[in-house]
Amino acid sequence: MSIVEVPGVRVGHWTDAAARTGCTVVLFPSEGAVAGVDVRGSAPATRETDLLRPGSLVERVHAICLCGGSAFGLGAADGVMRYLREREVGFPAGRHRVPIVPAAAVFDLGVGAAEVFPGPDQGYAACRDAERTGPPAEGAVGAGTGATVGKLLGPERGSRGGVGTAVVRLPGGPTVGALAVVNALGDVVDREGRVVAGARDDAGGFADAWRTLLEGRSTRPTFGNTTLGVVVTDAALGKAQCRKLAELAQDALALAIRPAHTLFDGDAVFAASVGRAAAELTGLGAAAVEAMRTAIERAVVAGG
Repeated sequence: MSIVEVPGVRVGHWTDAAARTGCTVVLFPSEGAVAGVDVRGSAPATRETDLLRPGSLVERVHAICLCGGSAFGLGAADGVMRYLREREVGFPAGRHRVPIVPAAAVFDLGVGAAEVFPGPDQGYAACRDAERTGPPAEGAVGAGTGATVGKLLGPERGSRGGVGTAVVRLPGGPTVGALAVVNALGDVVDREGRVVAGARDDAGGFADAWRTLLEGRSTRPTFGNTTLGVVVTDAALGKAQCRKLAELAQDALALAIRPAHTLFDGDAVFAASVGRAAAELTGLGAAAVEAMRTAIERAVVAGG
């Protein structure tokens, strides 16, 4: 079960397995989606996120692009815009339609080929991939192709990250889907607190980065970390409510990644509404956390 269970949502990837980079696009219905974002990491690479603030002129976005390549990879959103423009999808601006495509990037330049990163043609290809039916691929694909986790003891001690997705249906209510690109400094833990992907010790087991920090042992935090998330629901929400849903969904990062939201991470979560179902925001937030937490776990299990 994945984010595409939310009606009208499509997901596509472009992957370069040799260079270990790629991009992922979440496409919304042609009328767009009301959206918000919460950027909580201290080293983000983003595009068009200011438009998501309540009070901005633009009310709807038409896609969200997640990419590797750090800030270089944000150009993939140009290809997403081209794809949407060809289909006359976008914000009406006089005689023109301007597709609104917020984007965020993970830093994967330290693995694979640093001179290779997604651009407009690759963003366009990810949109074409989204035309196929069925659930999106997970693991080391798209924006998660070069993702790694558990780098607190140095990148060479880390584990593979990736892309994961999940969905939660509230009884008699709306559906909430989530997609995560996990490229975190910290370890990923399961619901019992056990490390499932993270920093390795000398014997090849998990070192438990959280315990390492609490015991004051030497660490080597490095740049090049970020977890990105997209939460989509068929509940009817305004921009301020979408922003709040994104904030609530960030709880999943704190539950599943230790540590999260560090000085060396660029964590960002988008939330979007594509439907008209009635919903109470607190319950919707709980569903968003559950879906995002599952997506994070699936990303490293599939990528491992």
